[in-house]
Amino acid sequence: MGAKRVYGIDLGTTYSCICVVDESGRPQVIQNAEGDFTTPSVVFFEPSGNVVVGKYAKNSSRLSPDRAVDRMKRYMGDKDFSREVDGRQYRPEELSSFVLRKLAGDAAQSGDPVEDVVITCPAYFGAAQRTATENAGRLAGLNVLYVLSEPTAAAICYGVDKTETDQTVLVFDFGGGTFDVTLIAITQGSIRVVCTDGDDSLGGVDIDSRIVSYLAEQFIKQCPAAGDPQDDCQSLQNLAIAAEEVKKRLSSLEKTAENISHGGVMARVEFTREELESLIADLIERTITTTKRALDQGAERGHAHVDHVLLVGGSSRMPCVARRLKEALGLETQMFEPDLAVAKGAALMGLKIRAGELIDRALLDMGVSPEAIESGRVDPAVRKDAERKVATKFGLPAVVVGQATGRTIMNVCSKGVGVRVVAGPDRTEKIAFLVHANTPVPTKADERFGTVEANQRSVSVQVYEQAGQVESEVIEDNKLLAKGEITDLPPNLPSGSPIDVTYELDVSGKLLVGAVEPESGKGLHLEVMVEGAMTEAEVEKSTAELLKRQVQ
Repeated sequence: MGAKRVYGIDLGTTYSCICVVDESGRPQVIQNAEGDFTTPSVVFFEPSGNVVVGKYAKNSSRLSPDRAVDRMKRYMGDKDFSREVDGRQYRPEELSSFVLRKLAGDAAQSGDPVEDVVITCPAYFGAAQRTATENAGRLAGLNVLYVLSEPTAAAICYGVDKTETDQTVLVFDFGGGTFDVTLIAITQGSIRVVCTDGDDSLGGVDIDSRIVSYLAEQFIKQCPAAGDPQDDCQSLQNLAIAAEEVKKRLSSLEKTAENISHGGVMARVEFTREELESLIADLIERTITTTKRALDQGAERGHAHVDHVLLVGGSSRMPCVARRLKEALGLETQMFEPDLAVAKGAALMGLKIRAGELIDRALLDMGVSPEAIESGRVDPAVRKDAERKVATKFGLPAVVVGQATGRTIMNVCSKGVGVRVVAGPDRTEKIAFLVHANTPVPTKADERFGTVEANQRSVSVQVYEQAGQVESEVIEDNKLLAKGEITDLPPNLPSGSPIDVTYELDVSGKLLVGAVEPESGKGLHLEVMVEGAMTEAEVEKSTAELLKRQVQ
């Protein structure tokens, strides 16, 4: 292709993959150096200083679990999490950057260097988690064009050739570390998220943990003198790997068995699908409860009927998932490329972004005004001509470029966002929500607040994000997202003097905050730093250091 390609990356809790749109206009997942389409999201630090990612890292973790790190995605945006290896503390986004470098490096072996990417994240990720995901890409030396919600990516992949009838699709995304359920309206002109719900602490790793405990219990029953294998790091790592394999086998078999070694002895543990389903019944019911809540929200927004239910994510392969959705909610389901759909949708989004940029540039060269381009008031024949020119640069059929850029992608804010306020005569502190969950983005909210004290010269602004699955005014039920100080207020202001605060969420969920003191008309600049994300200086310093490390 003549134009620079954009790659789509599904950065998963347990497995990741990378995809690009080929010359026929179809998204193709690229095999890694080991010949697999998915790469384990495991990082292993060799004593020599080399960093190994993927299958070899996962296997090496059996022998040296203290030098291996996995499940980093679960801690994205958590300022309190780090992992120490060889005296160096690594943040989740730094560890994830090694996975991204592995994917990009392997993909580059079969084509051009990977530079521009769209990276996916769970729909229920908040601003700090999304910022951390973007920073992971930057730390890997990549140019992150967009952080795309995983269910939206799956819907883009599903809807790429669905242009004849309007339909409402429920994407049930049960992955390795997170669970999302998203209702999406697909029309010829748009893919629009109606509402989303989820749990970023529920996924396949939680099922694995239940299996680990079960295997350990059965081992102890057979070999009580050997002790608990969970008390030994190496035995525990072996249990974790065995649990994943048991889970996969029981998705197609009614029963299986696993050899468990610890303390110099071995036990053979039998495990049935029925036992597994009993063991994880409460976890599955959590997905049903969340799905029911999303369906209710969809009905309130005019989408009471669901045409298709797409099962995405490796954990959705378990037969009990489809069965419970049918039993509890009456939903017929279809498995939709559970491991690859998200990466494919991200690649298609990358094509949409890049082709859109080039079409706008071509229209400008053809004399179309920026205002007409911005408003979409372009003569269809002129736009078709621009699409043909761009398609030639990509080496793609013009119809593919037209489809990629012809649909609008519309998302929602997954969590409510508000500010900490002092209210009432008793000065109770609470959260005043300005943006509610499932508000379409981009969105802007304006709110007038008042100073608390007379002659107040500064105002502390603390922005919070909904932490639970429902909004709550209680401060402890929310997560501090950003904080800043508005300084140099005019002197002698009485208490209750107005301060107008503006909150903007862009299409990728990034937060912008502005404020003004209306009496003087003075604009106040508020510097905010998303809590849990690395600072710009930290990202730049870490990037320079990490890119020197060999990753294989």
